[in-house]
Parts: sequence; C-alpha cells; structure tokens
Amino acid sequence: MEVVGKYVEKFNQLTGQSLECRDVFQSEGLCVHIEKRHPDCVAEIPNIPLILASPDYIGRNPKEKNSVELVKRMGDNLMVCVKLDLKSNYFFVATLFKISDSKLKNRIASGRLKKYN
Repeated sequence: MEVVGKYVEKFNQLTGQSLECRDVFQSEGLCVHIEKRHPDCVAEIPNIPLILASPDYIGRNPKEKNSVELVKRMGDNLMVCVKLDLKSNYFFVATLFKISDSKLKNRIASGRLKKYN
C-alpha cells in the first residue's frame, strides 16, 4: 500500500462528517479493480493524488458512511471514492471512474456534491 493523499478537515466540513484526518492509501488491488471494472480509467490512476489534493467537487454517497467522493474535471469528470476501513482504521481509495456531465450536474443540483474551494 502506498500513501496517495490526505483526508483533511475541509472534507469533514463540506460533507458533514467528523472523521479523523490522516493519510489515504492505495492498494495494488485498486489497479486490478480499475482494469476490470473501469478499463477506460487505467491511464488516469496516476492522477489520483492530484484529485485528492485539489478536487473541484466533494460529496458523500448517502449509502456509504465514513466515505467521501471527490470529482476533478480533467477533460473528463473523474471521481475518486475514498472509504474508511473501520476494522483496520485507515482510509483507502475504493475506486476511480468517469461520470458524465449530466450526472455531475444532477449531483450538484441535489446537494450530493458541493463546490470545493
């Protein structure tokens, strides 16, 4: 596992959570997951640290406690989902995928995603 970013207090403020700030890890299994489930995003894996450090939008999946969704517009809209492993008490990148402009707009309109300033 390698450190690819930080979970920072601003994430809590914008998502209404109170999680402890700490490193975010990426496992080798993430690459396998992306190759299998989101093959169009394999070339975007090196952008994960940039997306974590300076997202354009942030939110939380209402079905996933202790998680955060970060979106960066980089030609495509790239979403990184970060989750907290409660058993081992660490944050990890769960997935990376592209979302359409319409999904992005809908999630902003619904309040699920907020502008990250």
